[in-house]
Amino acid sequence: MKPRYLLLAVGCLLSAAFGQSYIGRVDTIGGTTYDWQSNAQAAKDLAGSPGHGMHALWMYSTATSGTMFDDRNMRYNFYDFNTRTWNWIDPDYMQSGVNVFPHRAGYGNIDADPTSGVAIVGGHYTGSGGVAPEVAKDAASGAGIFDYADGPGSQWPRIATGQNGTIHIFMCSAGYGLCYTRIRGGGWPDFDTLRVVDPSGDFPTHAVAASKVSGRACLIWEMSTNVPEDGYIQTSTDNGDSWTESQQFLPPNAFGGDTVTSFHITSLCPWYDYEDQLHVVANVSPMVHDTTYVVPSQIWHWCPDNTPQWSRVHIAACRPEHMQASVGYNATYADRPSIGEGNDGWLYVAWEQFDSSNVEPLTSRLRAGIWYSRSSDNGASWMPGELVTGRNTFSHRFPSIIDRMLPGEMADTICILYMMDSVAGFFVQSEGPATLNPVVCQFIPFWDGVQEATNAELRTTNVEPTIIRGVLVFEARGKRREARGELLDISGRKVLDLKPRANDVHSLAPGVYFVREEPQAASLKLQAVRKIVITR
Repeated sequence: MKPRYLLLAVGCLLSAAFGQSYIGRVDTIGGTTYDWQSNAQAAKDLAGSPGHGMHALWMYSTATSGTMFDDRNMRYNFYDFNTRTWNWIDPDYMQSGVNVFPHRAGYGNIDADPTSGVAIVGGHYTGSGGVAPEVAKDAASGAGIFDYADGPGSQWPRIATGQNGTIHIFMCSAGYGLCYTRIRGGGWPDFDTLRVVDPSGDFPTHAVAASKVSGRACLIWEMSTNVPEDGYIQTSTDNGDSWTESQQFLPPNAFGGDTVTSFHITSLCPWYDYEDQLHVVANVSPMVHDTTYVVPSQIWHWCPDNTPQWSRVHIAACRPEHMQASVGYNATYADRPSIGEGNDGWLYVAWEQFDSSNVEPLTSRLRAGIWYSRSSDNGASWMPGELVTGRNTFSHRFPSIIDRMLPGEMADTICILYMMDSVAGFFVQSEGPATLNPVVCQFIPFWDGVQEATNAELRTTNVEPTIIRGVLVFEARGKRREARGELLDISGRKVLDLKPRANDVHSLAPGVYFVREEPQAASLKLQAVRKIVITR
Protein backbone atom coordinates (compact mmCIF):
# COMPACT_ATOMS: atom_id res chain seq x y z
CA MET A 1 0.00 0.00 0.00
CA LYS A 2 1.53 3.32 -1.03
CA PRO A 3 2.10 5.95 1.66
CA ARG A 4 0.08 9.15 1.42
CA TYR A 5 0.86 12.56 2.82
CA LEU A 6 -0.93 15.85 3.30
CA LEU A 7 0.82 19.17 2.86
CA LEU A 8 0.78 21.13 6.11
CA ALA A 9 -2.73 22.40 6.94
CA VAL A 10 -4.44 21.90 3.62
CA GLY A 11 -7.15 24.42 4.44
CA CYS A 12 -10.65 24.81 5.77
CA LEU A 13 -14.04 26.12 4.80
CA LEU A 14 -15.29 29.20 6.62
CA SER A 15 -18.92 28.44 7.32
CA ALA A 16 -21.12 31.52 7.47
CA ALA A 17 -23.79 29.53 9.27
CA PHE A 18 -21.56 28.46 12.15
CA GLY A 19 -19.08 31.34 12.24
CA GLN A 20 -15.97 29.16 12.67
CA SER A 21 -13.63 27.17 10.44
CA TYR A 22 -14.27 23.50 9.69
CA ILE A 23 -11.99 21.28 7.63
CA GLY A 24 -13.70 20.53 4.34
CA ARG A 25 -17.34 21.17 3.50
CA VAL A 26 -20.20 21.11 6.00
CA ASP A 27 -23.71 20.36 4.68
CA THR A 28 -26.66 20.97 7.00
CA ILE A 29 -29.03 18.12 6.12
CA GLY A 30 -31.55 18.26 8.97
CA GLY A 31 -32.17 19.18 12.56
CA THR A 32 -33.67 17.99 15.81
CA THR A 33 -34.54 19.00 19.34
CA TYR A 34 -34.06 15.40 20.46
CA ASP A 35 -30.43 15.92 21.43
CA TRP A 36 -29.85 12.51 23.08
CA GLN A 37 -29.09 10.58 19.88
CA SER A 38 -27.71 7.35 21.37
CA ASN A 39 -27.79 5.57 24.70
CA ALA A 40 -24.31 4.26 24.30
CA GLN A 41 -21.91 3.39 21.47
CA ALA A 42 -21.73 5.28 18.21
CA ALA A 43 -24.65 4.11 16.07
CA LYS A 44 -24.04 3.49 12.39
CA ASP A 45 -25.95 6.44 10.96
CA LEU A 46 -24.07 6.98 7.68
CA ALA A 47 -23.81 4.27 5.02
CA GLY A 48 -22.52 4.22 1.44
CA SER A 49 -24.09 2.39 -1.52
CA PRO A 50 -21.76 1.78 -4.50
CA GLY A 51 -23.20 3.31 -7.65
CA HIS A 52 -25.95 5.09 -5.77
CA GLY A 53 -25.08 7.45 -2.96
CA MET A 54 -24.89 7.96 0.77
CA HIS A 55 -27.62 7.29 3.36
CA ALA A 56 -27.87 9.45 6.50
CA LEU A 57 -30.05 8.98 9.59
CA TRP A 58 -30.75 10.77 12.87
CA MET A 59 -33.36 10.79 15.65
CA TYR A 60 -35.81 13.61 15.03
CA SER A 61 -38.25 15.74 16.98
CA THR A 62 -39.39 19.36 16.98
CA ALA A 63 -40.78 19.28 20.54
CA THR A 64 -39.52 22.03 22.83
CA SER A 65 -41.31 21.05 26.05
CA GLY A 66 -42.49 18.01 27.94
CA THR A 67 -41.05 14.51 27.90
CA MET A 68 -43.22 12.60 25.41
CA PHE A 69 -41.82 13.91 22.10
CA ASP A 70 -44.95 12.85 20.25
CA ASP A 71 -43.37 13.51 16.83
CA ARG A 72 -40.15 11.56 17.52
CA ASN A 73 -39.01 9.51 14.53
CA MET A 74 -35.96 8.30 12.68
CA ARG A 75 -35.25 10.90 9.97
CA TYR A 76 -33.60 10.08 6.63
CA ASN A 77 -31.71 11.96 3.94
CA PHE A 78 -29.81 10.78 0.88
CA TYR A 79 -26.83 12.23 -0.97
CA ASP A 80 -27.08 11.34 -4.68
CA PHE A 81 -23.65 10.87 -6.26
CA ASN A 82 -25.03 11.62 -9.72
CA THR A 83 -26.61 14.98 -8.91
CA ARG A 84 -24.23 15.84 -6.04
CA THR A 85 -27.18 16.95 -3.95
CA TRP A 86 -29.16 15.85 -0.93
CA ASN A 87 -32.68 14.71 -1.79
CA TRP A 88 -34.61 16.61 0.90
CA ILE A 89 -33.27 20.05 1.80
CA ASP A 90 -35.67 22.71 3.10
CA PRO A 91 -34.83 26.40 3.74
CA ASP A 92 -35.80 25.58 7.33
CA TYR A 93 -33.24 22.90 8.18
CA MET A 94 -35.55 21.47 10.85
CA GLN A 95 -37.82 20.34 7.99
CA SER A 96 -35.08 18.72 5.87
CA GLY A 97 -35.21 14.96 5.42
CA VAL A 98 -38.16 12.55 5.59
CA ASN A 99 -39.56 10.43 8.42
CA VAL A 100 -38.82 6.72 8.13
CA PHE A 101 -41.62 5.24 10.24
CA PRO A 102 -45.38 5.91 10.05
CA HIS A 103 -45.66 6.40 13.84
CA ARG A 104 -43.60 7.56 16.80
CA ALA A 105 -40.30 5.65 16.81
CA GLY A 106 -36.68 6.02 17.78
CA TYR A 107 -33.30 4.61 18.81
CA GLY A 108 -32.39 3.02 15.49
CA ASN A 109 -29.55 2.98 13.00
CA ILE A 110 -29.06 2.54 9.26
CA ASP A 111 -27.30 0.21 6.84
CA ALA A 112 -27.49 -0.40 3.11
CA ASP A 113 -28.25 -3.61 1.25
CA PRO A 114 -25.02 -4.49 -0.62
CA THR A 115 -26.86 -5.72 -3.71
CA SER A 116 -29.71 -3.27 -4.26
CA GLY A 117 -28.18 -0.26 -2.50
CA VAL A 118 -31.43 0.48 -0.63
CA ALA A 119 -31.45 1.81 2.92
CA ILE A 120 -32.35 -0.55 5.78
CA VAL A 121 -33.37 1.23 8.99
CA GLY A 122 -34.02 -0.20 12.44
CA GLY A 123 -35.85 1.36 15.37
CA HIS A 124 -38.33 0.64 18.14
CA TYR A 125 -41.89 1.78 18.73
CA THR A 126 -44.58 1.30 21.36
CA GLY A 127 -47.41 -0.89 20.15
CA SER A 128 -50.33 -2.66 21.80
CA GLY A 129 -47.99 -5.25 23.27
CA GLY A 130 -45.38 -2.80 24.54
CA VAL A 131 -42.06 -1.70 23.03
CA ALA A 132 -41.12 -3.70 19.93
CA PRO A 133 -38.51 -3.58 17.11
CA GLU A 134 -39.38 -2.47 13.60
CA VAL A 135 -37.31 -2.56 10.42
CA ALA A 136 -37.89 -0.34 7.37
CA LYS A 137 -36.70 -1.03 3.81
CA ASP A 138 -36.65 1.63 1.11
CA ALA A 139 -38.34 0.99 -2.24
CA ALA A 140 -35.21 2.10 -4.14
CA SER A 141 -31.92 3.67 -3.23
CA GLY A 142 -32.71 7.19 -2.02
CA ALA A 143 -36.47 6.96 -2.68
CA GLY A 144 -37.59 7.54 0.90
CA ILE A 145 -40.63 5.25 0.43
CA PHE A 146 -40.45 2.55 3.08
CA ASP A 147 -41.95 -0.87 3.65
CA TYR A 148 -42.03 -2.26 7.21
CA ALA A 149 -41.38 -5.48 9.10
CA ASP A 150 -42.38 -5.98 12.74
CA GLY A 151 -40.92 -8.69 14.91
CA PRO A 152 -40.42 -10.12 18.39
CA GLY A 153 -38.23 -8.50 20.99
CA SER A 154 -38.15 -5.17 22.71
CA GLN A 155 -36.03 -2.01 22.71
CA TRP A 156 -32.93 -0.36 21.26
CA PRO A 157 -32.48 -2.62 18.22
CA ARG A 158 -29.24 -2.29 16.27
CA ILE A 159 -29.27 -3.66 12.71
CA ALA A 160 -26.63 -4.68 10.16
CA THR A 161 -27.18 -5.99 6.63
CA GLY A 162 -24.94 -8.78 5.37
CA GLN A 163 -23.72 -10.13 2.05
CA ASN A 164 -26.87 -11.93 0.96
CA GLY A 165 -29.29 -9.33 2.31
CA THR A 166 -29.70 -10.93 5.73
CA ILE A 167 -30.70 -8.26 8.26
CA HIS A 168 -29.19 -8.99 11.68
CA ILE A 169 -31.07 -7.47 14.63
CA PHE A 170 -29.52 -7.23 18.11
CA MET A 171 -31.54 -5.66 20.94
CA CYS A 172 -32.42 -5.48 24.64
CA SER A 173 -35.32 -7.29 26.23
CA ALA A 174 -37.72 -5.53 28.59
CA GLY A 175 -35.56 -6.79 31.49
CA TYR A 176 -32.32 -5.56 29.88
CA GLY A 177 -31.16 -8.93 28.70
CA LEU A 178 -29.80 -9.28 25.15
CA CYS A 179 -31.49 -11.10 22.29
CA TYR A 180 -30.90 -11.66 18.58
CA THR A 181 -33.10 -12.24 15.57
CA ARG A 182 -32.81 -11.73 11.83
CA ILE A 183 -34.69 -11.37 8.58
CA ARG A 184 -33.12 -13.87 6.18
CA GLY A 185 -31.96 -12.78 2.76
CA GLY A 186 -35.00 -12.99 0.49
CA GLY A 187 -37.26 -13.59 3.48
CA TRP A 188 -38.66 -10.08 3.96
CA PRO A 189 -40.66 -9.29 6.11
CA ASP A 190 -40.47 -12.40 8.31
CA PHE A 191 -38.41 -12.40 11.52
CA ASP A 192 -36.70 -15.53 12.84
CA THR A 193 -37.43 -16.88 16.29
CA LEU A 194 -35.85 -14.77 18.99
CA ARG A 195 -32.59 -16.15 20.47
CA VAL A 196 -31.43 -15.15 23.96
CA VAL A 197 -27.80 -14.01 23.88
CA ASP A 198 -27.28 -12.85 27.46
CA PRO A 199 -30.14 -13.04 29.99
CA SER A 200 -28.31 -11.35 32.87
CA GLY A 201 -30.09 -8.00 32.71
CA ASP A 202 -26.94 -6.08 33.74
CA PHE A 203 -27.83 -3.07 31.57
CA PRO A 204 -25.65 -3.91 28.55
CA THR A 205 -24.91 -1.60 25.65
CA HIS A 206 -24.63 -3.46 22.39
CA ALA A 207 -23.74 -3.33 18.69
CA VAL A 208 -23.82 -5.56 15.60
CA ALA A 209 -21.81 -5.72 12.37
CA ALA A 210 -22.07 -7.81 9.21
CA SER A 211 -19.64 -8.40 6.37
CA LYS A 212 -20.58 -7.25 2.87
CA VAL A 213 -18.37 -9.90 1.22
CA SER A 214 -19.08 -13.08 3.24
CA GLY A 215 -21.50 -14.56 5.78
CA ARG A 216 -19.55 -13.24 8.76
CA ALA A 217 -21.30 -11.25 11.49
CA CYS A 218 -20.48 -10.04 14.98
CA LEU A 219 -22.43 -9.28 18.17
CA ILE A 220 -20.57 -7.28 20.80
CA TRP A 221 -21.67 -5.75 24.09
CA GLU A 222 -20.45 -3.99 27.20
CA MET A 223 -21.72 -4.50 30.76
CA SER A 224 -21.98 -1.06 32.33
CA THR A 225 -22.86 -2.36 35.81
CA ASN A 226 -19.69 -4.46 36.15
CA VAL A 227 -16.55 -3.15 37.86
CA PRO A 228 -14.52 -2.64 35.74
CA GLU A 229 -16.92 -2.44 32.83
CA ASP A 230 -16.16 -5.39 30.56
CA GLY A 231 -17.04 -6.61 27.08
CA TYR A 232 -18.27 -9.78 25.40
CA ILE A 233 -18.42 -11.02 21.81
CA GLN A 234 -20.09 -13.65 19.61
CA THR A 235 -19.37 -14.25 15.92
CA SER A 236 -20.97 -16.13 13.03
CA THR A 237 -19.59 -17.24 9.66
CA ASP A 238 -22.87 -18.43 8.10
CA ASN A 239 -25.17 -15.38 8.06
CA GLY A 240 -26.38 -16.07 11.59
CA ASP A 241 -27.28 -19.76 11.25
CA SER A 242 -24.87 -20.55 14.10
CA TRP A 243 -22.87 -18.50 16.59
CA THR A 244 -19.84 -19.01 18.78
CA GLU A 245 -20.25 -19.15 22.53
CA SER A 246 -19.99 -15.80 24.31
CA GLN A 247 -16.37 -14.91 25.02
CA GLN A 248 -15.08 -12.11 27.18
CA PHE A 249 -13.68 -9.31 25.06
CA LEU A 250 -10.65 -8.12 27.00
CA PRO A 251 -9.55 -4.46 26.85
CA PRO A 252 -5.99 -3.37 26.02
CA ASN A 253 -3.44 -2.73 28.75
CA ALA A 254 -3.82 0.99 28.20
CA PHE A 255 -2.63 2.53 31.45
CA GLY A 256 -0.21 0.11 33.07
CA GLY A 257 0.83 -0.32 36.67
CA ASP A 258 -2.00 -0.85 39.15
CA THR A 259 -4.41 1.26 37.06
CA VAL A 260 -7.13 -0.98 35.66
CA THR A 261 -8.36 -0.43 32.09
CA SER A 262 -12.14 -0.21 31.85
CA PHE A 263 -14.45 -0.07 28.88
CA HIS A 264 -17.16 2.58 29.02
CA ILE A 265 -20.87 2.61 28.19
CA THR A 266 -19.89 4.42 24.94
CA SER A 267 -17.29 1.78 23.94
CA LEU A 268 -17.22 -1.07 21.41
CA CYS A 269 -18.13 -0.28 17.79
CA PRO A 270 -17.60 -3.27 15.41
CA TRP A 271 -17.24 -3.18 11.62
CA TYR A 272 -16.09 -5.45 8.74
CA ASP A 273 -13.85 -3.99 6.03
CA TYR A 274 -14.05 -4.91 2.35
CA GLU A 275 -11.33 -7.54 2.80
CA ASP A 276 -13.62 -9.29 5.29
CA GLN A 277 -11.59 -8.38 8.37
CA LEU A 278 -13.30 -7.56 11.65
CA HIS A 279 -12.37 -4.31 13.39
CA VAL A 280 -13.52 -2.95 16.76
CA VAL A 281 -12.87 0.56 18.05
CA ALA A 282 -13.30 1.42 21.71
CA ASN A 283 -12.68 4.18 24.18
CA VAL A 284 -11.20 3.10 27.50
CA SER A 285 -10.94 4.80 30.88
CA PRO A 286 -8.62 4.41 33.89
CA MET A 287 -9.97 2.83 37.07
CA VAL A 288 -8.20 3.20 40.42
CA HIS A 289 -9.60 1.58 43.59
CA ASP A 290 -12.93 0.84 41.83
CA THR A 291 -13.32 4.49 40.77
CA THR A 292 -13.45 5.26 37.04
CA TYR A 293 -12.09 8.59 35.79
CA VAL A 294 -13.13 10.49 32.65
CA VAL A 295 -9.54 11.63 31.96
CA PRO A 296 -7.29 10.56 30.46
CA SER A 297 -9.47 8.83 27.91
CA GLN A 298 -7.97 6.74 25.13
CA ILE A 299 -9.24 5.50 21.74
CA TRP A 300 -8.05 2.02 20.72
CA HIS A 301 -8.42 -0.23 17.66
CA TRP A 302 -8.64 -4.03 17.67
CA CYS A 303 -8.25 -6.42 14.74
CA PRO A 304 -7.76 -10.19 15.28
CA ASP A 305 -5.58 -10.36 12.14
CA ASN A 306 -3.03 -7.88 13.54
CA THR A 307 -0.08 -8.63 15.84
CA PRO A 308 -0.58 -7.24 18.42
CA GLN A 309 -4.34 -7.17 18.07
CA TRP A 310 -4.79 -3.88 19.97
CA SER A 311 -3.27 -0.57 18.86
CA ARG A 312 -3.74 2.88 20.37
CA VAL A 313 -5.35 5.49 18.14
CA HIS A 314 -5.38 8.55 20.42
CA ILE A 315 -4.87 9.85 23.95
CA ALA A 316 -7.19 12.61 25.16
CA ALA A 317 -5.71 14.02 28.34
CA CYS A 318 -6.24 16.99 30.59
CA ARG A 319 -5.13 17.54 34.16
CA PRO A 320 -8.26 17.21 36.32
CA GLU A 321 -7.70 20.61 37.90
CA HIS A 322 -7.78 22.19 34.42
CA MET A 323 -11.22 20.81 33.54
CA GLN A 324 -13.49 23.80 33.95
CA ALA A 325 -16.79 21.88 33.82
CA SER A 326 -18.32 18.40 33.59
CA VAL A 327 -18.58 16.33 30.40
CA GLY A 328 -22.17 15.46 31.33
CA TYR A 329 -24.37 12.40 31.10
CA ASN A 330 -22.95 9.05 29.86
CA ALA A 331 -19.73 10.49 28.50
CA THR A 332 -15.99 10.42 29.01
CA TYR A 333 -13.39 12.89 27.76
CA ALA A 334 -13.12 11.15 24.35
CA ASP A 335 -15.73 8.60 23.37
CA ARG A 336 -18.13 7.08 20.82
CA PRO A 337 -15.57 6.15 18.15
CA SER A 338 -16.72 4.77 14.80
CA ILE A 339 -14.63 3.34 11.96
CA GLY A 340 -14.67 3.29 8.15
CA GLU A 341 -12.47 2.75 5.11
CA GLY A 342 -11.30 4.98 2.27
CA ASN A 343 -10.87 3.86 -1.31
CA ASP A 344 -7.14 3.91 -0.70
CA GLY A 345 -7.56 1.07 1.81
CA TRP A 346 -6.72 3.34 4.74
CA LEU A 347 -8.78 3.05 7.92
CA TYR A 348 -10.43 6.13 9.41
CA VAL A 349 -11.74 6.57 12.97
CA ALA A 350 -13.86 9.49 14.20
CA TRP A 351 -14.89 10.31 17.77
CA GLU A 352 -16.25 13.13 19.95
CA GLN A 353 -13.82 14.83 22.34
CA PHE A 354 -14.50 17.49 24.94
CA ASP A 355 -12.67 20.80 25.27
CA SER A 356 -11.62 21.38 28.89
CA SER A 357 -11.96 25.19 28.65
CA ASN A 358 -14.95 25.56 26.28
CA VAL A 359 -17.81 25.77 28.76
CA GLU A 360 -21.50 26.32 28.11
CA PRO A 361 -22.42 28.93 30.76
CA LEU A 362 -26.10 28.03 30.76
CA THR A 363 -25.55 24.42 31.85
CA SER A 364 -21.93 24.29 33.09
CA ARG A 365 -21.16 21.51 30.60
CA LEU A 366 -18.10 21.21 28.41
CA ARG A 367 -18.59 21.48 24.65
CA ALA A 368 -17.20 18.81 22.35
CA GLY A 369 -15.56 18.71 18.93
CA ILE A 370 -15.21 15.96 16.32
CA TRP A 371 -11.76 14.40 15.84
CA TYR A 372 -10.44 11.81 13.46
CA SER A 373 -7.33 9.76 12.76
CA ARG A 374 -6.25 7.43 9.97
CA SER A 375 -4.06 4.38 9.43
CA SER A 376 -2.30 3.08 6.31
CA ASP A 377 -1.35 -0.33 7.77
CA ASN A 378 -4.65 -1.94 8.76
CA GLY A 379 -4.62 -0.19 12.14
CA ALA A 380 -1.16 -1.28 13.31
CA SER A 381 -0.27 2.43 13.71
CA TRP A 382 -2.22 5.68 13.56
CA MET A 383 -1.54 9.24 12.52
CA PRO A 384 -1.98 11.99 15.16
CA GLY A 385 -5.61 12.82 15.85
CA GLU A 386 -6.97 15.96 14.23
CA LEU A 387 -9.83 18.25 15.25
CA VAL A 388 -12.03 18.80 12.18
CA THR A 389 -14.70 21.07 13.68
CA GLY A 390 -14.55 24.67 14.80
CA ARG A 391 -14.17 25.74 18.41
CA ASN A 392 -17.34 27.74 18.97
CA THR A 393 -20.59 27.75 20.94
CA PHE A 394 -21.84 24.45 19.49
CA SER A 395 -21.16 21.07 21.09
CA HIS A 396 -20.49 18.55 18.30
CA ARG A 397 -21.88 15.16 19.34
CA PHE A 398 -22.63 11.60 18.20
CA PRO A 399 -20.34 11.29 15.16
CA SER A 400 -20.76 8.47 12.65
CA ILE A 401 -18.06 8.06 10.01
CA ILE A 402 -19.11 6.52 6.70
CA ASP A 403 -18.31 2.81 6.41
CA ARG A 404 -16.63 3.21 3.03
CA MET A 405 -16.33 6.00 0.51
CA LEU A 406 -17.01 5.08 -3.07
CA PRO A 407 -15.17 5.18 -6.40
CA GLY A 408 -15.52 8.12 -8.74
CA GLU A 409 -16.75 11.51 -7.63
CA MET A 410 -16.34 10.94 -3.88
CA ALA A 411 -13.20 8.77 -4.03
CA ASP A 412 -10.98 11.29 -2.22
CA THR A 413 -13.33 12.25 0.60
CA ILE A 414 -14.25 10.96 4.04
CA CYS A 415 -17.66 11.92 5.46
CA ILE A 416 -18.74 12.25 9.09
CA LEU A 417 -22.33 12.79 10.25
CA TYR A 418 -22.97 14.46 13.62
CA MET A 419 -25.31 16.71 15.59
CA MET A 420 -24.42 20.28 16.57
CA ASP A 421 -25.97 20.74 20.01
CA SER A 422 -26.80 24.43 20.34
CA VAL A 423 -26.54 24.27 24.15
CA ALA A 424 -24.21 21.66 25.67
CA GLY A 425 -26.15 19.47 28.07
CA PHE A 426 -29.02 17.27 26.96
CA PHE A 427 -32.60 18.50 26.98
CA VAL A 428 -33.76 14.87 26.84
CA GLN A 429 -31.81 14.14 30.03
CA SER A 430 -32.94 17.39 31.78
CA GLU A 431 -29.44 18.88 31.60
CA GLY A 432 -30.40 21.88 29.50
CA PRO A 433 -33.14 23.59 27.50
CA ALA A 434 -34.71 22.47 24.23
CA THR A 435 -32.86 23.93 21.25
CA LEU A 436 -32.92 23.61 17.47
CA ASN A 437 -29.84 21.54 16.68
CA PRO A 438 -28.46 21.19 13.13
CA VAL A 439 -27.58 17.73 11.87
CA VAL A 440 -24.66 18.00 9.45
CA CYS A 441 -22.50 15.90 7.17
CA GLN A 442 -18.90 17.02 6.90
CA PHE A 443 -16.93 16.19 3.74
CA ILE A 444 -13.20 15.99 4.54
CA PRO A 445 -10.95 15.88 1.45
CA PHE A 446 -7.65 14.07 1.08
CA TRP A 447 -5.47 13.51 -2.00
CA ASP A 448 -2.95 11.05 -3.40
CA GLY A 449 0.56 12.14 -4.31
CA VAL A 450 0.67 15.22 -2.09
CA GLN A 451 3.83 15.07 -0.02
CA GLU A 452 4.70 17.10 3.03
CA ALA A 453 7.12 19.89 2.22
CA THR A 454 9.76 21.49 4.43
CA ASN A 455 9.85 25.25 4.88
CA ALA A 456 12.98 25.46 2.69
CA GLU A 457 11.27 23.56 -0.11
CA LEU A 458 8.21 25.78 0.06
CA ARG A 459 10.37 28.90 -0.26
CA THR A 460 11.69 27.56 -3.56
CA THR A 461 8.27 26.77 -4.97
CA ASN A 462 5.75 29.56 -4.53
CA VAL A 463 3.94 31.98 -2.31
CA GLU A 464 0.19 32.35 -1.92
CA PRO A 465 -1.77 32.29 -5.20
CA THR A 466 -3.64 35.30 -6.48
CA ILE A 467 -5.93 36.13 -9.40
CA ILE A 468 -5.04 38.89 -11.85
CA ARG A 469 -7.55 39.65 -14.63
CA GLY A 470 -9.13 36.23 -14.16
CA VAL A 471 -5.85 34.31 -14.38
CA LEU A 472 -4.46 32.33 -11.45
CA VAL A 473 -0.83 33.30 -10.82
CA PHE A 474 1.94 33.17 -8.23
CA GLU A 475 4.17 36.12 -7.47
CA ALA A 476 7.57 35.62 -5.79
CA ARG A 477 10.68 37.79 -5.62
CA GLY A 478 9.13 40.33 -7.94
CA LYS A 479 8.41 37.73 -10.63
CA ARG A 480 5.03 36.53 -11.78
CA ARG A 481 4.18 33.14 -13.28
CA GLU A 482 0.97 31.37 -14.15
CA ALA A 483 -0.02 28.41 -11.99
CA ARG A 484 0.42 24.95 -13.50
CA GLY A 485 -1.30 21.86 -12.19
CA GLU A 486 -4.89 21.36 -11.05
CA LEU A 487 -7.57 23.38 -9.29
CA LEU A 488 -9.59 21.33 -6.77
CA ASP A 489 -12.84 22.15 -5.03
CA ILE A 490 -13.40 21.82 -1.29
CA SER A 491 -14.20 18.10 -1.59
CA GLY A 492 -10.99 17.36 -3.50
CA ARG A 493 -12.55 17.06 -6.99
CA LYS A 494 -10.63 18.50 -9.92
CA VAL A 495 -12.54 21.38 -11.50
CA LEU A 496 -9.87 22.84 -13.81
CA ASP A 497 -6.54 21.96 -15.41
CA LEU A 498 -4.12 24.84 -14.92
CA LYS A 499 -2.01 25.35 -18.04
CA PRO A 500 -0.23 28.40 -19.48
CA ARG A 501 -2.78 30.70 -21.17
CA ALA A 502 -5.55 28.28 -20.13
CA ASN A 503 -6.33 28.86 -16.48
CA ASP A 504 -9.12 31.42 -16.62
CA VAL A 505 -11.13 31.14 -13.41
CA HIS A 506 -13.81 33.73 -14.29
CA SER A 507 -16.45 31.04 -14.73
CA LEU A 508 -15.99 29.44 -11.33
CA ALA A 509 -18.48 29.92 -8.54
CA PRO A 510 -17.29 31.83 -5.47
CA GLY A 511 -15.84 29.61 -2.77
CA VAL A 512 -12.76 27.91 -1.36
CA TYR A 513 -10.48 26.05 -3.79
CA PHE A 514 -7.07 24.39 -3.66
CA VAL A 515 -4.25 24.74 -6.19
CA ARG A 516 -2.27 21.52 -6.57
CA GLU A 517 0.86 22.64 -8.36
CA GLU A 518 3.30 20.71 -10.49
CA PRO A 519 6.83 20.62 -8.99
CA GLN A 520 8.75 23.72 -10.09
CA ALA A 521 12.19 22.20 -9.85
CA ALA A 522 13.55 18.82 -10.92
CA SER A 523 14.97 18.29 -7.42
CA LEU A 524 11.52 18.64 -5.83
CA LYS A 525 9.49 15.44 -5.89
CA LEU A 526 6.41 17.02 -4.41
CA GLN A 527 3.23 18.74 -5.37
CA ALA A 528 2.50 21.82 -3.28
CA VAL A 529 -1.10 22.53 -2.35
CA ARG A 530 -2.27 26.09 -1.67
CA LYS A 531 -5.68 27.40 -0.67
CA ILE A 532 -7.36 30.24 -2.55
CA VAL A 533 -10.71 31.94 -1.94
CA ILE A 534 -12.53 33.11 -5.07
CA THR A 535 -14.94 35.97 -4.50
CA ARG A 536 -17.02 38.21 -6.74
